[in-house]
Amino acid sequence: MANDVIRLTAAELAAELSAGSLSAVDAAQAHLDRIAAVDGGLQAFLHTDPEVSLAAARAIDERRAAGEALGELAGVPLAIKDVLVTTDMPATAGSRILEGYRSPYDATAVARSRAAGLVNIGKTNMDEFAMGSSTENSAYGPTRNPWAADRVPGGSGGGSAVAVAAFEAPLALGSDTGGSIRQPAALTGSVGAKPTYGGVSRYGAIALASSLDQIGPCARTVLDTALLHDAIAGHDHHDSTSLRHEWPSMAAAAREGAAGDALRGLRVGVVKQLMLDGVQQGVKERFEEALALLAAQGAEIVEIEAPHFEYAVAAYYLILPAEASSNLAKYDSVRFGLRVTPEGRATVEDVMSATREAGFGAEVKRRIILGTYALSAGYYDAYYGSAQKVRTLIQRDFAAAFAQVDVIASPTAPTTAWRIGSHGGDPIQDYLNDATTIPANLAGIPGLSLPIGTAAEDGLPVGLQLLAPAFEDARLYRAGAAVEGLITDRDGRPFWQQSPTLGSLSTEQEGAC
Repeated sequence: MANDVIRLTAAELAAELSAGSLSAVDAAQAHLDRIAAVDGGLQAFLHTDPEVSLAAARAIDERRAAGEALGELAGVPLAIKDVLVTTDMPATAGSRILEGYRSPYDATAVARSRAAGLVNIGKTNMDEFAMGSSTENSAYGPTRNPWAADRVPGGSGGGSAVAVAAFEAPLALGSDTGGSIRQPAALTGSVGAKPTYGGVSRYGAIALASSLDQIGPCARTVLDTALLHDAIAGHDHHDSTSLRHEWPSMAAAAREGAAGDALRGLRVGVVKQLMLDGVQQGVKERFEEALALLAAQGAEIVEIEAPHFEYAVAAYYLILPAEASSNLAKYDSVRFGLRVTPEGRATVEDVMSATREAGFGAEVKRRIILGTYALSAGYYDAYYGSAQKVRTLIQRDFAAAFAQVDVIASPTAPTTAWRIGSHGGDPIQDYLNDATTIPANLAGIPGLSLPIGTAAEDGLPVGLQLLAPAFEDARLYRAGAAVEGLITDRDGRPFWQQSPTLGSLSTEQEGAC
């Protein structure tokens, strides 16, 4: 029975729970058993607590039995990126400096997921403080891609993407600062969305770069992603950047896209500057095939220019380190977290230095140094100030583009998943892998990644990125669901049912529930 449960989409699972043919405890136990069976080889999770998760599931069952009206997703298991603080499990942001930290409050996205009846089944691995594109920078070891265990899952939210791709959870929460939801989705064959900046509260998200960070959903299907988006979106007075906006139902938009003629007449822009010279051949082939499918459904493909996109990576890697340097100054050995005291008489400065040396990894230190330099007297205008001017030019490029098209399409990532350790510690290679996703964060617009097949040369997943103007998240779900329906194999199966992990479900689970 456990295998049957974990094969369900979140929407299918929710329907079974609502009908009473499955209990929330059974759903949670099936996924906890799956984690126990396979996560030793994947390390998608940093922390699980079956007792806590099953108690939460039991409470949902009791409320349903009492006749209480519950949300559509009530009882569905949820994995949570370890960048979001939770009262029932630790929050480390993948760093030793926060090892064992327990928050006195829930992040707003977590609180809203609980209010919707979702059951937290664990905290997922990530690049330390979300600094990375491979989840190799976690202080607790790398997460492995379920399509090929010697490959990275992308980052920084590789754990959340792997949790859904490997059928350990039907839904997951992530954060996207420069592609950390979308890029792992592409590399693991899952779906991920970055909402419009301010559309989902950042309160309780351990900050990396406050003007770029955005919380968002991950799942195996566009509809599931939309359902989670609906559960966590909306204004929050705890977050000063939270938008006061009435959001339409993303799930309704996804259902409309799957059922209707959403692609006919849709103007799809292809930005020359996002078709990078280094795009892998197999990625390019799948992307061109996807465009041909859209055109066959009546979409209009329009080539457009965005001349300042070529400066996006450079601007981003000045803005992000500068904001990270400021945000991470709080980890000072005094207020919370790790404290390392040198031998002999030690000043506060000595303790702070020793703590930050021991607690932060190499990539975090690199970005703090870069950011501090960019903000220093005499260099602020030349570096951080200039990067913000480039950001404005990129926003203007998007405005001009969306005057011509409804959505923009590009490969989510220029390559498929690379081998763990193959970049040899060269951060530039990782930075360039976010070249197609970074512009959306600089502009604050929504983005969605969904799988469009596998590359011929390595059999690994390829993602299609769709971008829309700010506030038009529903447009992405409508178009994304329509595209998803076109990506099938010869037997008509959707992409997520083609995952090799479906063929590797542990026989140990067969009698688990």
